[in-house]
Amino acid sequence: MHPIGPPTTAGDTPPRVSSRLRRLVRFATIGSCLALCLAMLLLGAGFLWFVRLLPVSEVAITRDADGIVVLTGAAARINDALELLAAGRGRRLLITGVNPATRSQEISRSIPEHRRWFACCVDLDHSATNTIGNAVETRRWAKARSFRSLILVTSNFHMPRAMAELAHQLPDAELVPFPVVSDKMHVEAWWENPSTARLVLLEYLKYIVAKVRIRLSQPFA
Repeated sequence: MHPIGPPTTAGDTPPRVSSRLRRLVRFATIGSCLALCLAMLLLGAGFLWFVRLLPVSEVAITRDADGIVVLTGAAARINDALELLAAGRGRRLLITGVNPATRSQEISRSIPEHRRWFACCVDLDHSATNTIGNAVETRRWAKARSFRSLILVTSNFHMPRAMAELAHQLPDAELVPFPVVSDKMHVEAWWENPSTARLVLLEYLKYIVAKVRIRLSQPFA
């Protein structure tokens, strides 16, 4: 007797196998969606933690350090760093990330009240082009002068990443953060300003990348 129904070929998939494949695809899709949702929740929670970590007002430095380092960017950073130097909070100041075409005379002319410090106690770094470079050049500067403590001056939203990079380059140094807070950017109300929200979110993602890179560069215990 011949079987009833259309003949099967070598390329046909048995119904039982096809049903298993559909279930596997469905489970894989659901699992991927759940993993994506979990990752988004973790990123969102991390972002809220990061925002709460950012200082919303300038701190009062209550101790001195061997040196002061300021990362270029916002104009107020250099002025605040020079005020710390003038107050005797550090013996020397490093301005890192300066444009190669900029000289100390140009910077001092823009801040005449602190011009005299450039003749004795201010060093410029023209090599660094990013935060990693800032940290590397700061390490060289601090090591050359046997500095064991530094006051770090940068914008409040940039401080967590800058502290992580400097701590990686100078694990034995004591770092004192001095966050510069701009009157034009209120990180505590980041949702009210799209540009502030974009800046803080981008800095958060850069911070995550920096922390992962630093962790992977360290030997596992």
